[in-house]
Amino acid sequence: MKKRIAVLISGSGSNLQAIIDHIVAGKINGEIVLVLSNKVGAFGLERAQQAGIPTQVLQHTDYQSRLAFDQAVLNAIDKQRVDLVILAGFMRILTEEFVSHFSGRMLNIHPSLLPKYKGLDTHQRAIDAGDRAHGCSVHFVTPELDGGPVALQAIVPICSADSLDSLQQKVHVREHIAYPKVVAWFCANKLLWRDNNLYLNGELLPTNGFQLLFDAVE
Repeated sequence: MKKRIAVLISGSGSNLQAIIDHIVAGKINGEIVLVLSNKVGAFGLERAQQAGIPTQVLQHTDYQSRLAFDQAVLNAIDKQRVDLVILAGFMRILTEEFVSHFSGRMLNIHPSLLPKYKGLDTHQRAIDAGDRAHGCSVHFVTPELDGGPVALQAIVPICSADSLDSLQQKVHVREHIAYPKVVAWFCANKLLWRDNNLYLNGELLPTNGFQLLFDAVE
């Protein structure tokens, strides 16, 4: 049976598009039943509509508190009997109540090799630190910001000629490979979170997850 998926977005939805493309290609045993945005006019909503996916907008500015907004989003998702929630550029810090409700069935992608560089400005921080490798991490969401168990990391080299823009683009391209891969694992029941450990095909994953390497470090 296909997994029912909700995707939360705030912007262009390029990771949403990558997941849609993988579903259409038969690489993910799931269907997106809702794309929800907190911003009117987010281009990701248009992507969803073009794919025939139901959309909904709930603006956080219409709610008196973060908790009230999160409860409204939670209710909208639960109406769709969702198996998996995907955060794809959803620019909101979620309440503990929301995260706990979807524990073990909510994924996020973060543009760094966690636990390095939680939060913002990850690409510049990697360059400033003189790192030779950078990338993105797909992880389950917990109340700790960018702190949930990591399923997969896509690793790219930082070359001497890299700028902030070029490194950001390198990582962005790999996000579109990494995120659908983890979603496919989840939808195929290959990825399991148990006792704060992740298992892929019954094998315990290391704390930094499955490593997906691109190119060689200069």
